[in-house]
Amino acid sequence: MTFDFKKEYREFYLPKDRPAIVDIPKMNFLAVRGQGDPNEENGEYQHSISLLYGIVYTIKMSRKGGRQIEGYFDYVVPPLEGFWWQEGVQGIDYAHKENFQWYSVIRLPDFVKKEDFDWAVKEATKKKKTDFSIVEFFTYEEGICVQCMHNGTYDDEPATVEKMHIFMEEQGYVLDITDKRMHHEIYLSDPRKTDPQKLKTVIRHPIRKA
Repeated sequence: MTFDFKKEYREFYLPKDRPAIVDIPKMNFLAVRGQGDPNEENGEYQHSISLLYGIVYTIKMSRKGGRQIEGYFDYVVPPLEGFWWQEGVQGIDYAHKENFQWYSVIRLPDFVKKEDFDWAVKEATKKKKTDFSIVEFFTYEEGICVQCMHNGTYDDEPATVEKMHIFMEEQGYVLDITDKRMHHEIYLSDPRKTDPQKLKTVIRHPIRKA
């Protein structure tokens, strides 16, 4: 049976549309870092996504290409995620997307080690004739967070974020966004194929005890 991260870790990928406190363990990701408006056509963010998926599918199809990764199992590619921040802003200023800085990421199965990643970058570069050198092997331990499913457009996220912040304060926590702990989104819908009002996005903010 094909392993599906969303189904096996529902508490991380399929939360309710009401806030909850979660403790997120250390995970490995493919990552591309950049800056600028993610909606810019043919922009840096859009390019980052194509690079991530180039490496993702090189790893996923490695067995057919002759690379035997120890511990490999078949899996559904996890959803695209993003860590977002803006200099001098605690949280996100949605009115100034041009100031976004970000990590665009996709989770890796635990069996993928740094040497497997290095092989995949070289293999994808050779086969696709594209420079994948800016893709990183990124390890991140998010820790205690408040999260909630957001239903609707990305521009309507502030209402969900406000609900999350009210909840965390009621539970005795304060926001802990820093240069190491960032606004986090997990994209469960493809915006190219989904009505904007039906988009599903997990929003997650780092917190600490007050």
